[in-house]
Amino acid sequence: MTNSPSSAPVPAGDKQWPKVATAGFDGVVVRFADSLSEPANRAALAFRAAVEAAGWAAIEETSTSLVSTYLRFDPLGCAHDAMMAQVQALLKTRDWYGAALPQGRRLWRVPTVFGTDLAPQLEEAAARAGLTPDEAIQQIAQTQLRAQTIGFAPGQPYLGELPPAFDIPRQTELTPQVPEGAVVVAIRQIVLFSVTTPTGWRHIGQTRFRLFRPDAPEPFVLRPGDEVLFEPISPERYAALEDAGADGGATSEVLA
Repeated sequence: MTNSPSSAPVPAGDKQWPKVATAGFDGVVVRFADSLSEPANRAALAFRAAVEAAGWAAIEETSTSLVSTYLRFDPLGCAHDAMMAQVQALLKTRDWYGAALPQGRRLWRVPTVFGTDLAPQLEEAAARAGLTPDEAIQQIAQTQLRAQTIGFAPGQPYLGELPPAFDIPRQTELTPQVPEGAVVVAIRQIVLFSVTTPTGWRHIGQTRFRLFRPDAPEPFVLRPGDEVLFEPISPERYAALEDAGADGGATSEVLA
């Protein structure tokens, strides 16, 4: 799910949300909105963390999308009615749209070269946003972006949200290929690519940060709820980071 962020968050006390539905014979989906907003994403992340903290014996897997939490459970160990009752009871315990984000999140600072031949669509994206390239770089670099969900490719984050000027559409045609570490933009979000891939988003920056490390104990570097700051660097600094290892010069710290 990668729909454009909503300008109107779901109000606390709205009886329409959240919505709970079964997903196959062993799944439950809790939806907190029908379009992306910061409170709905916060709710999905917080609810997943609460389920994991509760330690329900029947839960076998949890995950989040932009505005939903998915729970896979053992239907032989817990009847559907009982699982739905547990979910509904937990939902009633707090205002999930204003809940604290999960503990243990990290802030990553990622060296990024913007524009040049390495990321050739910066000027086009900036023009779409009504900004100069320098203004676009400044606004992006000053915005701490949350990993709202991981998807499309292994370990790949959807990061948001950018200032309103960046509510620009996807391209009508695909770019045949952008490299691993590409920073692409559309609909007030940035995707940082974990693999080489085609894309309909505009390629505005390039990093050496490797997000998918299949041989590592934790193959996915970013987790939903982590945050990212892109730190502008020169092409010369980018070239010098070639031997900087999988982090590509990126550093991280635990968020309070």
